[in-house]
Amino acid sequence: MSRLYCSACFKKDLLIDQLKQENARLRQQLRHQLRSQSEGVFGSSTPSSKKPFKKVSAPENQHKRGGARKGHRGNGRKSFTQETADEIIDVETPVHCPDCGTKLRKTGFRQRSVLDIEPVKIKTILYRLQERICPHCKKKVRAKAHGVLAHSFYSNKLISYLATEHYLHRIPINHLAQRLGLSLGSVIGAFHRLANILQKVPENLMKEYRRAVVKHADETSWRNDGRNGYAWLFATHQITLLFLRTTRSALVVREVLGTKQLPGYLVVDRYAGYNKSPCRIQYCYAHLLRAVQDIITEFPNNQEVICFVSTVAPLLAEAMSLHSADISDNEYYRRAEKCKTAIIAAMNSVALHPDIQQYQNIFRINVHRLYHWADDRSVPADNNSAERTLRTLVIARKVSYGSQSDEGAATRSCLMSTLLTLEKRFYNDAFKKLAFTLDRFSLNPSRNVYKTLFQMA
Repeated sequence: MSRLYCSACFKKDLLIDQLKQENARLRQQLRHQLRSQSEGVFGSSTPSSKKPFKKVSAPENQHKRGGARKGHRGNGRKSFTQETADEIIDVETPVHCPDCGTKLRKTGFRQRSVLDIEPVKIKTILYRLQERICPHCKKKVRAKAHGVLAHSFYSNKLISYLATEHYLHRIPINHLAQRLGLSLGSVIGAFHRLANILQKVPENLMKEYRRAVVKHADETSWRNDGRNGYAWLFATHQITLLFLRTTRSALVVREVLGTKQLPGYLVVDRYAGYNKSPCRIQYCYAHLLRAVQDIITEFPNNQEVICFVSTVAPLLAEAMSLHSADISDNEYYRRAEKCKTAIIAAMNSVALHPDIQQYQNIFRINVHRLYHWADDRSVPADNNSAERTLRTLVIARKVSYGSQSDEGAATRSCLMSTLLTLEKRFYNDAFKKLAFTLDRFSLNPSRNVYKTLFQMA
C-alpha cells in the first residue's frame, strides 16, 4: 500500500532542510570571520606583528611575579679581584673626622666592583709611511699601514664593528653613521667591499651544511627594490646560510642541497618545496600541533574533536620536549617509542569528523617523514632552531622593509651568513675574528679567507 504525502508538508520539510544547511553554512562563516578578527588572516600561524590585537593575560596570571622560581641559584653581581680587574683606583677618605675633626686612623680598604664603559668614538689616525729607494735598481719601497685594506678610508676594526653592529645586533645603518659621524654612502660602500672579500665563504659553508647530520630549513618573505621575494634559511647548530631570492620554488632547495644523496636529516615544515630533498626529511611537530589545535578552535563544541585533540596534542608536545630532556639514552628511546606508538594508534583510529580524518591522513601518508626523532636522538621533532635563527632577519625586515637593490641583497646574504655563523661558533668573538681575518687579508690578499675566519682560536 503506497503512502500518500501532503505536498505542502513536503515543501515545508524541504524548506526546513535548506534552512538548516544555510544555518550551518552561516555559522561556519561567522566562526571563520571571528577567528580572522582575533588571529589574523593566517589563523594560528599569523605572526604576532600582524595580529589585529594581542590578548591580555588571564586575570589569574596577572598577579604572578616574573623572574626565577624560588630556590633558583641566580646570577647576581660578580665581584672582581685585583688580578681580574682592568683598572684599580684607590679613593682616599678625608684626613679628619667630618663630625669632631679628630685625625682619622687608617684601617685598610673596602673593595667595590663597578662596571664602566668607554664611549665609542672614532679615532683619526695619520700614518706617515716611510719610503725608501734602492740605489741599484731604483725601486721604491713604501711601508704599509697596519690593519687597513688597500685604498680604504676605514680601518679593519671599524669595518668589523660596523658590520657586527648592523648585521648581528640589528642597529640600522643610518643610526650607526649618525652616531659615529660617518658618511652613510661610505658605510654602505664598505659593506659591499667586505662582501666581495667574503664572497667564497657561503660556498664553503654550503659544503659543510650538506655533510651535517641534522639540517634545518625555513623561508619567509623579503622584498627587494619593491618587488616581492623570499629569504631562505638553511642552518645547523654551527652554520647559518641565508639566501635572498625572487622565488619560493624548489630550485633554491636544489641549489643548496644539490642532487646527490646526502647523509643525515632535514627538519622542515610541510612546504612541498622540500619534499624532493636528497636526504631524509623530518616534519616539524610544532606546525602539526598548531594544526590540530585549529580543529578545536573551529569546532569547540564537537565531542569527537575535543577527545581527539586532548589525546593528540599532549603526545606531540611530549615528542618535542624529549629532545632537550635530561635523561639517559635508554630512557629517551623507551619514552620515544611509547610516544610514537600512541601517536600512530591515534592516527589509525576510526574518526567520523572530516577535519579529523584530513589530519589523520597527514600522518598516514607521511609515515617516512614523521618519526625519525624516535629512532635518532640527535633529530629534534621541531624546527624551532630555524625559527629562532630566522628571527634576526624578520626584525631586520621590519626596520628596513627589505633590500634596496640586487647588490644590497647579495651583500646582506653574504655578511649575515658569515657573521651569524661566526656568532654560533665563537659567540662574542665574532667582531674579533672578522677584524683578525681582515688584518691577515690586508697583508696577503691571496690568503684563504674561509680558513682564517673559522680556524679554532
